[in-house]
Amino acid sequence: MNIGAIIDVNSRIGKEEKIGMEIAVQNFNKTSKTHKLSLSIQHPHRVTSIAEEMIKEKKVNVIIGMHTWQEAAVVADMGNEAQVAVISFAAPAINPPLMQLRWPFLIQMGKNGSEEIQCIAHIVQAYNWKRVVAIYEDEPYAGDSGKLELLSEALQNVGSEIEYRLVLPPFSFLSDPVRVVQEELDKLLPIQSRVFIVLQSSLEMVTHLFSEAKPMGLVGMDSAWIIAESITNLLDSVNNSVISSMEGALGIKTNYSEISRHHHFYSQFRNNFRSEYPEEDNSVPGIYALRAYDSIGIVINAIQKMGSPKMLLEKMLSSNFSGLSGKIRFEEGRLSETPMLRIVNVFGKSYKEIDYWKTGYGFSENPADIVEKEKNGSSNIADRARRLAGPVTWPGNLQHRPPKGWEMPTNAKPLKIGVPGRTTFEKFVKVEYGETPNQNKYDGFCIQIFHEVLNLLEYHLPYELEPYNGTYNDLVQHVYNKCGELNLSSTEYGSSARGGASIGLSL
Repeated sequence: MNIGAIIDVNSRIGKEEKIGMEIAVQNFNKTSKTHKLSLSIQHPHRVTSIAEEMIKEKKVNVIIGMHTWQEAAVVADMGNEAQVAVISFAAPAINPPLMQLRWPFLIQMGKNGSEEIQCIAHIVQAYNWKRVVAIYEDEPYAGDSGKLELLSEALQNVGSEIEYRLVLPPFSFLSDPVRVVQEELDKLLPIQSRVFIVLQSSLEMVTHLFSEAKPMGLVGMDSAWIIAESITNLLDSVNNSVISSMEGALGIKTNYSEISRHHHFYSQFRNNFRSEYPEEDNSVPGIYALRAYDSIGIVINAIQKMGSPKMLLEKMLSSNFSGLSGKIRFEEGRLSETPMLRIVNVFGKSYKEIDYWKTGYGFSENPADIVEKEKNGSSNIADRARRLAGPVTWPGNLQHRPPKGWEMPTNAKPLKIGVPGRTTFEKFVKVEYGETPNQNKYDGFCIQIFHEVLNLLEYHLPYELEPYNGTYNDLVQHVYNKCGELNLSSTEYGSSARGGASIGLSL
């Protein structure tokens, strides 16, 4: 049985996948008396020609790998034509219509990320952050950006929205990444939101992103950073300086069975990985290694059950076993198991696990609680919206409260507050005009309540009161439209869009 693999062996992900697949093949060949596996690994620099060569010249029975959906779709098309099964580590963010009919020989080991996007949206909801900045490194040659649309929809469902989308060019295309990242981050300085969601990025790009964002004040007090699973999974393999620049960020990871239960694989992986990649600091297998090992397991289970080579695809699709990465079972060519996710907090030189999350069940400190709820068919709505159990260390070592998630007004850009200039009920709002605007005096019940609220805040809030002599309805419309002399933006500052925002005071 000939297996072809198309993976980037120069990346940390590819290195883990390579060792994981090789161990699975070696273990099977040592024990099997009826079948032998042959593994050929190629770099995806010429996906079409490599897949064609594998199918025609090497006559592979299965092709495994592909890190992007574009690569997977190309290979799946060729697999259909040659009737060769394709196991993909990538999945489209949004499934095309009639996907299984279009690619009947495609088996998806990768998830489209919809679960982690829902998890991110629930984190945003839990802390009442109304606007976020989505950061996304584009894939080479116009990759799949469907995750941005999924995130936008998920946020709208919880009453939030994407204020700004920062799409970074592919890192491999950059000759001066430091300059490019600095120029892109400059675009975020006028933006009010300080909730940053890094939805997709290479490890190289995210390293530069945090290194440059920190001195610019974007990774500091009252900012929040959430990094997607594809980045979080690589935290074990980066050096301490990179981790320290990301301190306070929240990361999403798939919760898989403890590696201690698979001590034999763990030992094999560490020995093989250290031997082949001595330059790597960390030799602990992550989810990519486990998934790659299980992909070979799918083939092994199929060839042990099939009566003829024509039955290979059918037996692979009917897989039903517990792998290192979780339950392996497929529906319509995709993994059917809904993963449980872990929320981790980057802290010090590593990270700590602070909560678990699963679709329909929300957050929980103990994964066993979620499993129990699944068995009982129960789900508490309050659990789905509660805050993380923590304790969370946020950027800037903020610990006693969560970040506000928006930029504080400054003396140069204060919060402007529109006050009705002419009112019938002066006991509530009264303006006494001076010779200059700075000499105006404001009084009344509403003004006094406003000052009392300011005294309760844990921070200094620069503001300016400014009379508005139009109708009350016009004042409200200025607030809604974010226009006019007052540069009004929103009646709820936490959800306003830009600095220099204003609110209206009224009865």
